[in-house]
Amino acid sequence: MIAVAQSTAEKQAQTLFHALSEVLPTGGLLTQVEQMRPYECDGLSMFRRLPLAVALPQTEAQVAAVLRICHAQQVPVIARGAGTGLAGGALPQEDAVLLSLARLKSIIEIDPLARTARVQPGVRNLAISEAAAKHGLYYAPDPSSQIACSIGGNVAENSGGVHCLKYGLTLHNVLGVRAYTAEGELLELGGAALDSPGYDLLALMIGSEGLLAVVTEVTVKLLPRPQLARVVMAAFDSAEQAGEAVAAIIAAGIIPAGLEMMDRLAISAVEDFVHAGYPLDAEAILLVESDGIPEEVIAEIERIETQLRRCGAVSMRTSRDETERLKLWAGRKAAFPAVGRITPDYYCMDGTIPRRHLGDVLRQIAAMSVEFGLGCANVFHAGDGNLHPLIFYDANKPGDLEQAEAFGARILRLCVAVGGTITGEHGVGVEKIDGMCVQFTATELACFHAVKAGFDPAGLLNPGKAVPTLHRCAELGRMHVHHGEHAHPELPRF
Repeated sequence: MIAVAQSTAEKQAQTLFHALSEVLPTGGLLTQVEQMRPYECDGLSMFRRLPLAVALPQTEAQVAAVLRICHAQQVPVIARGAGTGLAGGALPQEDAVLLSLARLKSIIEIDPLARTARVQPGVRNLAISEAAAKHGLYYAPDPSSQIACSIGGNVAENSGGVHCLKYGLTLHNVLGVRAYTAEGELLELGGAALDSPGYDLLALMIGSEGLLAVVTEVTVKLLPRPQLARVVMAAFDSAEQAGEAVAAIIAAGIIPAGLEMMDRLAISAVEDFVHAGYPLDAEAILLVESDGIPEEVIAEIERIETQLRRCGAVSMRTSRDETERLKLWAGRKAAFPAVGRITPDYYCMDGTIPRRHLGDVLRQIAAMSVEFGLGCANVFHAGDGNLHPLIFYDANKPGDLEQAEAFGARILRLCVAVGGTITGEHGVGVEKIDGMCVQFTATELACFHAVKAGFDPAGLLNPGKAVPTLHRCAELGRMHVHHGEHAHPELPRF
């Protein structure tokens, strides 16, 4: 009986492969293990699986054809961009086709008068700004992986970056998308107009992690490059003081172009790697950028420096020119690979908290680091309260991975308990799916499933990601945590 079942499955697979090979270009269908190995995970390498096959379309029409074939045979489809995601959102499964959009990498049009760009999903984030530079324009969202990450992946995760505090996330910089449903039907959401009638489905699509449709074209806003940009680097004797300075800057009505923080472990790793000029004796540093016309920048830098001094900055340095500014930011953007040089493995978390709780949350993370016996470097978008604790572990040491996951789960529960959320820009994927049971009630999760069913009734797009089943939450015994339940001014201890 088992042999008959295997034979049937093999025949179905061969039928699928034949149909897909008919609509894909030569070399556009990978079915051998050694061919598919590079696609077994995304940036969250602790989880790995091989797909049934990898489809590599080169055109929008081929994407639609793949979806139609898979839908007709009820085969799941998992869309993948550049594979830089850190939540396992593009993790394959054995019975699914992995649909890579990497070969759709054309910049279709740049309109300098309308200040827009139309691009395919495989276009690198940074490539948009590089192409728009000759018009004095750029694309504002700048994830640390912008040299490699694709705009399609940015849309799927609603990515941010060091300048999202002032200029917004992907959501705030995308005007429209073309996307295909699981059935292979075209959706055109948003467009050149400032608004459109009906529900805001464009906002719903951005950050939907490939659960609702597969994006094949994106129209983004371009901004004029500022006349001047300067960044202040401030050093502090404690991470708590640096956290309090973040809250003070925002409370003073200042919205910097960027406001980032690194603690001592991160500073040491980055400085050894990039030589950005960071002070190795500081417990934490802030990078605070101002941009605009020169007069505006000078005045804002003075106000920023005043707040930094009031909060205990022991030293400050302001970039003198563009080269120095870029050098300071290069360190921050290289923080993840820099930390990878000092630990066998690390687990990058992504939670968001109200800025006023930064100091105490950092204290609690430090205490957890001691409790779990694992190092933890903090690198994050402080202005948004978007934390990125990097938990050190050794995958070859028994129990280390489990300890790192437990440590990370505690951090996320803490984020929710203080009124924050389990993710800021990395998405949920498979990494934080249990955390969704902590963040949301059964009623809220049921609403999410209803939205999914409205777009993808058969549940074929990226199944098992982002939104847990109610049964899963019940099995885990998760209790819903709501920040309103904590009436005491003291933060909850975990």
